[in-house]
Amino acid sequence: MWSLPASEGESATAHFFLGAGDEGLGTRGIGMRTEESDNELLEDEEDEVPPEPQIIVGICAMTKKSKSKPMTQILERLCRFDYLTVIILGEDVILNEPVENWPSCHCLISFHSKGFPLDKAVAYSKLRNPFLINDLAMQYYIQDRREVYRILQEEGIDLPRYAVLNRDPARPEECNLIEGEDQVEVNGAVFPKPFVEKPVSAEDHNVYIYYPSSAGGGSQRLFRKIGSRSSVYSPESSVRKTGSYIYEEFMPTDGTDVKVYTVGPDYAHAEARKSPALDGKVERDSEGKEIRYPVMLTAMEKLVARKVCVAFKQTVCGFDLLRANGHSFVCDVNGFSFVKNSMKYYDDCAKILGNTIMRELAPQFQIPWSIPTEAEDIPIVPTTSGTMMELRCVIAIIRHGDRTPKQKMKMEVTHPRFFSLFEKHGGYKTGKLKLKRPEQLQEVLDITRLLLAELEKEPGGEIEEKTGKLEQLKSVLEMYGHFSGINRKVQLTYYPHGVKATNEGQDPQREALAPSLLLVLKWGGELTPAGRVQAEELGRAFRCMYPGGQGDYAGFPGCGLLRLHSTFRHDLKIYASDEGRVQMTAAAFAKGLLALEGELTPILVQMVKSANMNGLLDSDGDSLSSCQHRVKARLHHILQQDIESVFSSHDSGQLLAPTGSTSLLNSMAVIQNPVKVCDQVFALIENLTHQIRERMQDPKSVDLQLYHSETLELMLQRWSKLERDFRQKSGRYDISKIPDIYDCVKYDVQHNGSLGLQGTAELLRLSKALADVVIPQEYGISREEKLEIAVGFCLPLLRKILLDLQRTHEDESVNKLHPLYSRGVLSPGRHVRTRLYFTSESHVHSLLSVFRYGGLLDETQDAQWQRALAYLSAISELNYMTQIVIMLYEDNTRDPLSEERFHVELHFSPGVKGVEEEGSAPTGCGFRPASSENEEMKTDQGSMENLCPGKASDEPDRALQTSPQPLEGPGLPRRSPLIRNRKAGSMEVLSETSSSRPGSYRLFSSARPPTEMKQSGLGSQCTGLFSTTVLGGSSSAPNLQDYARSHGKKLPPASLKHRDELLFVPAVKRFSVSFAKHPTNGFEGCSMVPTIYPLETLHNALSLRQVSEFLSRVCQRHTDIRVPGYHPRVLESSAVPGSLLSKEPASPSASPSAHAFSFSLK
Repeated sequence: MWSLPASEGESATAHFFLGAGDEGLGTRGIGMRTEESDNELLEDEEDEVPPEPQIIVGICAMTKKSKSKPMTQILERLCRFDYLTVIILGEDVILNEPVENWPSCHCLISFHSKGFPLDKAVAYSKLRNPFLINDLAMQYYIQDRREVYRILQEEGIDLPRYAVLNRDPARPEECNLIEGEDQVEVNGAVFPKPFVEKPVSAEDHNVYIYYPSSAGGGSQRLFRKIGSRSSVYSPESSVRKTGSYIYEEFMPTDGTDVKVYTVGPDYAHAEARKSPALDGKVERDSEGKEIRYPVMLTAMEKLVARKVCVAFKQTVCGFDLLRANGHSFVCDVNGFSFVKNSMKYYDDCAKILGNTIMRELAPQFQIPWSIPTEAEDIPIVPTTSGTMMELRCVIAIIRHGDRTPKQKMKMEVTHPRFFSLFEKHGGYKTGKLKLKRPEQLQEVLDITRLLLAELEKEPGGEIEEKTGKLEQLKSVLEMYGHFSGINRKVQLTYYPHGVKATNEGQDPQREALAPSLLLVLKWGGELTPAGRVQAEELGRAFRCMYPGGQGDYAGFPGCGLLRLHSTFRHDLKIYASDEGRVQMTAAAFAKGLLALEGELTPILVQMVKSANMNGLLDSDGDSLSSCQHRVKARLHHILQQDIESVFSSHDSGQLLAPTGSTSLLNSMAVIQNPVKVCDQVFALIENLTHQIRERMQDPKSVDLQLYHSETLELMLQRWSKLERDFRQKSGRYDISKIPDIYDCVKYDVQHNGSLGLQGTAELLRLSKALADVVIPQEYGISREEKLEIAVGFCLPLLRKILLDLQRTHEDESVNKLHPLYSRGVLSPGRHVRTRLYFTSESHVHSLLSVFRYGGLLDETQDAQWQRALAYLSAISELNYMTQIVIMLYEDNTRDPLSEERFHVELHFSPGVKGVEEEGSAPTGCGFRPASSENEEMKTDQGSMENLCPGKASDEPDRALQTSPQPLEGPGLPRRSPLIRNRKAGSMEVLSETSSSRPGSYRLFSSARPPTEMKQSGLGSQCTGLFSTTVLGGSSSAPNLQDYARSHGKKLPPASLKHRDELLFVPAVKRFSVSFAKHPTNGFEGCSMVPTIYPLETLHNALSLRQVSEFLSRVCQRHTDIRVPGYHPRVLESSAVPGSLLSKEPASPSASPSAHAFSFSLK
């Protein structure tokens, strides 16, 4: 049956035969010469060349595998070995013929897949005893995940913590499963959610990941790829009740998996792909193939690859690596598998397999063959080409998106049941306790119900808690009919001598009372659908911060952030505080940034870090420092003065606004008499609650649904509470409620305007004026107070930012792209570190105060910083999605110790545009404007000198020669000058021909009139990410002219040429997404999403040494301050000027826990 043609059997050329059962291909295979064309040659050579011995390599696998493109490519190359002949056993032979009838071979490549008779392959191996490339007996073990994990453990290979649940009647001791709300216990081992549930059979790809209720619950169900999906989100949170499973700890991998392919113990090819658990959408290229990118393995990972290959006796072997928390874990071993679509891998694989076969069998056949001496894996050191400055690090601190109004109730509790609860959950360790989990909130509700029941029986009993407060506590906890840790929480603080006297005029003698607990109930504050859209759109627009950020939109595919991230050249970490709205904002931003799909819960669990961060982004706003107490008391006193025009006096300005803040003075001018304005605000609230009650009596309003499923009853509850709390029984006003009033009316004007309630516009105007005084001044009135309170809030964050900037040089520990395999990637050596910190208003205010008042620069000596401070002074509100962005660039042509090696830029956006701010916002200096040394180069509007400030005076003006068209025209907006001697790269200019509909999100602002050339135009036209039409210096972007030449592309006519080969590419396509027609499923009210102000550059000529020394100085000066947000156990600052390039992130004196902090928060 298996007869070889005589002429072919005697040929000196290597052969590739196809076995019987492979219809359509006949006996002629790849690499074979055709009989017709070679007959004469073969006949001439027959008498002269004696037949050479041939080593027969048999391929025994299912047709789908043996005829796959990777196998075909590798076998074609294998045939180039002079002494190797390849035969493929057909599927019909494998399945239907007895092994005695199978053709004989000297070497066997055989592997199991669905439907393959492994037993017959083992029998054939025993019969013919060929040299096995992949051991057959071990393939039984690979089909059982329990055995795979056992072998990995025996070899000392790191794998996730796991437990096996065997539902086997013969082994009842291995079938103990206890399922809780947010955890499972398997045979005594507890796995809190998120955890992974894998069937024990490796052939079953239905792997489930279960999410905690705090992240939204539910599960992600993974399966073998079907079309463009590899997983789907399910609301089901309960584990499967039939079958045997492995339960393992979930490893946060930042959304990517690494697949490793070995060919022998000394060779491993690694590829990154998007994790199927992220959103289930498979990324495919133009040919429909899943997109994967080769990455470089660390020395430790190469050792792991060797161990896996040897332990499982599989020369060709694939396995999965999870890179998490600085370690690599093996989570699956697949056995025989090939890389797809990598010609370099095909070459390497065939070469290694051929050499392996020849090394083993050549001596038996007396074949003259020697082992090649050249290295098979040439080490390549990635280098950066060109002199352009590379973007190395992006650090962004971002406030959460639009939320429902926050509500809060405080009460002092002394009942023993509350103390028992406090002790049960470990409150005495720190004196504070935060309860968010459903079972914890249920305990509070149970206590509340019991106390109310006892009060009803004995109204004059020993229970000291106020009935009204308990009723409100019960009412809020019973809202929605279920608990969710994302929208309600209870905080308990221990006071050993009773709750301290507050500004409500309580008797100071209370200090001597027995211990008590301050219970603070918080609810509301959920991220709205509008907030999700804001975060996602900002994430999408944020891509433009990166080299070639427009990617395919700019006509040069492969240069943008998405590919930067996919190729493991992007080291991304996202952090969020423990607030649900902040975490969901971070997840939505990540969804837009990385073009993910589906629900936010899987993205939140995998991409966002929010646990055990030692106060990095969280702060206890209910425990104030002595400085904050003094400030609030003074603020309260000033705002209680019922004197006409008190705020217009010079003394009042010095008392309340010693920093001279423009926005503060403007608001004081609006208020004049704070008590009178508070009277007006209170009257408007009374009128508002009256209107809502009347509306509730209207039969037409019975089923009226307000924004985000709120009802009129709930709306009345929040306004009635503000009405009760704002004016105290003494007739004085509680100014701490002013931010809540502004919060509520802003929400209703934006989202519930259709109700047509009277007086809301005036209430918004007055409450905003008051809030613009109260909110910023709560963080300090004088410069010294502002700085002290600010550092108290964000000292851990300042230290982390300092580490982020310094760690940019530590490339050895970073997952990098493998340059040898990176065809089509223009700069495989480029690596960008991104750290995104999502937090609340307090941290954003505090960080901005540090930069404003900490002495970063002397504004009297630096005109750009002076303008930046004037701009910040005019900003009245740090609204939702406020951003502070730090960008670090590196010039590889400079000496590593030179101050010019690293360059830092500081950018800022005040976030979402307020509903009342049309045309009234302050203007900044644009995004990346000219530095101060180039300011004097102001020329006529028609000149191009201002675009080339670095050009020597005697250099011919080549730009004018090559660009006959005028600079300004209907389709080309005016550009602001840029520092060309510092950073050069691609520079995209947007034409103004595309529409700018209201509500569309644009990356750049519209063209400005010549008189506003130095202005940013932060007005109603500016709805983009950047406030100038020019995105200058995408510094690490490739040379587009070289790219065009090498790829045969024709570039559009350049507006000018510069000696650094600066290009202007017109008509870049925008990420213009109309909010009214937003594609995200299930988002309500998207048409009411306000736009976000573009980024303004505060400074773009800072050195890394300047910034590092500044942050170090601030941290060192305030190390001993004990205020909220500061934790002594957090890492001490290690930055000193001489150690900026040191790889040791912590000082020798730092505590062990400090070191753990520095490394766990990479």
